[in-house]
Amino acid sequence: MVDAAQTLGTSTYERMKAMILDGTLEPGALLREKNFADLLGVSRTPVREAISQLISEGFAARSPSGTPIVNSISLTDIMEILHVRSLLECEAARKAALSNARNDDFLGLRAVIAAFLDGERPDSEQHYAVDAQLHLAIARRAGSRLLAELIEGLKVKTRMYDQGSIPERFEPGCHEHLAIIDAITAGDADLAADAMKLHLKKVRESIISHINHPF
Repeated sequence: MVDAAQTLGTSTYERMKAMILDGTLEPGALLREKNFADLLGVSRTPVREAISQLISEGFAARSPSGTPIVNSISLTDIMEILHVRSLLECEAARKAALSNARNDDFLGLRAVIAAFLDGERPDSEQHYAVDAQLHLAIARRAGSRLLAELIEGLKVKTRMYDQGSIPERFEPGCHEHLAIIDAITAGDADLAADAMKLHLKKVRESIISHINHPF
């Protein structure tokens, strides 16, 4: 039986993390226990636990005065994250292409992404959900739970930087995802790894370009 306090603590953490990821809580925002207890309708204990977890996972940090604040990710941080993601996800794509598993999930995701290009553009949350689902599906198909966990964690940290602020990446990103899926479902390991490498390279380039030309 799941402990009620544990469930409340998890729920509080997830809600606070969601506010960080969608930009509701911007980098540097104060995380005061009482304010969030009132906002979320819980006691201060689950908020305190949630803040501790956010700090341990890098979503928050303590200011020089000791007050918890929403963490920020520097350009150096995001470049390192994308480098590690490339190492992990290219290998994951290669292994996924060599797997004998059915392609139903990938074909379903392909149809959704193709519909994004042909129909009404999804909002940032819908787009991110499919994006995350694809990258996680590739990691899981590679056959390593640890690999999937590492990739998922790094992808979340990438989102902390992006937060949907580079809309010009939408169509190119969709085409890159389709290329990855096509290579995996065709069983072409080298092409799958190359397609993933190109995708993450383009993500990196777009972030650097956005920093240098924000408007």
